[in-house]
Amino acid sequence: MSLNDTPSSSRAHIGFFGKRNAGKSSLVNAVTGQDLAVVSDVLGTTTDPVYKAMELLPLGPVVIIDTPGLDDFGYLGEKRVRKTRQVVNKTDVAVLVADAGRPLEPDEEELLALFRAKGVPYVVARNKCELLESTPAPLPHEIYVSALEGRNIKEFKERLAGLSVADETKLRLVGDLVSPADFVILVIPIDKAAPKGRLILPQQQTIRDILEADAAAVVVKEFELRDVLGNLGKKPKLVITDSQVFAKVSADTPRDVLLTSFSILFARHKGVLDASARGALKVDSLKDGDRVLISEGCTHHRQCDDIGTVKLPRWIRNHTGRELKFSWSSGGDFPEDLSPYALIVHCGACMLNDREVRYRQKCAEDQGVPITNFGMIIAQMQGILKRSLEAFPHLSLDSEE
Repeated sequence: MSLNDTPSSSRAHIGFFGKRNAGKSSLVNAVTGQDLAVVSDVLGTTTDPVYKAMELLPLGPVVIIDTPGLDDFGYLGEKRVRKTRQVVNKTDVAVLVADAGRPLEPDEEELLALFRAKGVPYVVARNKCELLESTPAPLPHEIYVSALEGRNIKEFKERLAGLSVADETKLRLVGDLVSPADFVILVIPIDKAAPKGRLILPQQQTIRDILEADAAAVVVKEFELRDVLGNLGKKPKLVITDSQVFAKVSADTPRDVLLTSFSILFARHKGVLDASARGALKVDSLKDGDRVLISEGCTHHRQCDDIGTVKLPRWIRNHTGRELKFSWSSGGDFPEDLSPYALIVHCGACMLNDREVRYRQKCAEDQGVPITNFGMIIAQMQGILKRSLEAFPHLSLDSEE
């Protein structure tokens, strides 16, 4: 991925929902002007959520999600419906595609109630309006469209753009922590899991945000940090490190220089910093027999010393001295029932959009299960969590300890 690409996590996610053969896929194709989705008269043509990142004017960069029918049945049908409902958790704007010629049915009304309960802005697209003798006056949340004839598609896209409003209160990744002409040092080990010749996404995005703040990004490997600090001629405003080398970087960074990690910055950026910090403290309360869920937002090829499946379990067992059980989830497979777990340790979630990150955080909170992320728990186990949070003075862990 180049620095100029917009990652999926930073795109508005627009989900298309509805019954089988309501015309969801046809409407997706009409809106995008492309044959993104397979269209057929056969019920249940879309069997899994289909994701497509694209530019959609006047919205800009988006992810379009075409979902299976919410009235599917049978064993596989029920699993598809469950996946469809899970898509709501990552949807920024929802579209219920319904037949223009009939009232909404109970399962459609239930889906609208789910949108409202989760705070997802939505519009009801009354499709196939070309079959009506006359078009009724739409309700405030409705629009009559024809995917077949292209009727009201431009107005529909403008409605979507109006619902997809950027969160102006959202914090930047790091740019608001530095000033023009500041130096920021990024400590980046060469990660075997990263594509050859590239930096991984959190590192790319952090560098970009530093440059947009008119500050300077100095990138080093962990064994070069001490020499660079001595030769820089100016104290850096901040040192940001990969969590796996937190201990060495902390030892080499002067105490009067702020230090944090990429995953901690992402927790702040996505609005879960406070809860993740509190969750990290719970590692010291684990007991024999407790189960820990390690969850990653993406799927990737596992290396022999993979952080999620190998390093973190080893470090947590060594730190606690407890006989613990570990479970794993990746990609979109985040468990609905979190009651078996004493602690959830999540990745930095660079590949998940904000809504899904907050959904996972809320699920854990509602079920009374502490949740933290990789950087937070590593810092806590190495005795440097407080130091790694000093860049965020509003946050105090004293009352938690």
